[in-house]
Amino acid sequence: MLGLVPTELFFTKGVGEHREKLTSFELALRSAGIAACNVVRVSSIFPPGCKILSRDEGARRLSPGQVTFVVMSEAATREPHRLIAASVGVAVPRDPTLYGYLSEHHSFGEDEETAGDYAEDLAAEMLATTLGLKFDPEKSWDENKEVWQLSDKIVHTRNITQTAVGHRQGLWTTVVAAAVMVG
Repeated sequence: MLGLVPTELFFTKGVGEHREKLTSFELALRSAGIAACNVVRVSSIFPPGCKILSRDEGARRLSPGQVTFVVMSEAATREPHRLIAASVGVAVPRDPTLYGYLSEHHSFGEDEETAGDYAEDLAAEMLATTLGLKFDPEKSWDENKEVWQLSDKIVHTRNITQTAVGHRQGLWTTVVAAAVMVG
């Protein structure tokens, strides 16, 4: 049985446009710097004690053909002028022996801030409920964030978000956002 627990990851994002949807996705992966890898999507656990690297530092650790685990969000459109977003949020617990959460969110019509805040909120909600903290979806993000900060159990949240507007002549436009596990 494979017991791989990543110790490092980095966040990246990209956008691609092409007449073919698959090529548009490939170009988005190139823009994100992960196209030369065999990307394997995994679910949303931020490993205990995992270190977040810069994109440059993380990308230097990748090798062409490498099997690379990612938590990735993607969105695509052929509709001219349609706003699309792909976002990955993370919530990291204060206790480094505990796991956190990564969340994927993709949407239409949301700007970068809205999509990113939503992805962070998703990750924080998953972590908060795992830690036994009360979560009220009717409260605003700021009110919930205040509760999590007061609990002293969540150290921080953040997101990586890529938005784009559908190509004016109807080419496929694809956006990706990813947490890439490298160590």
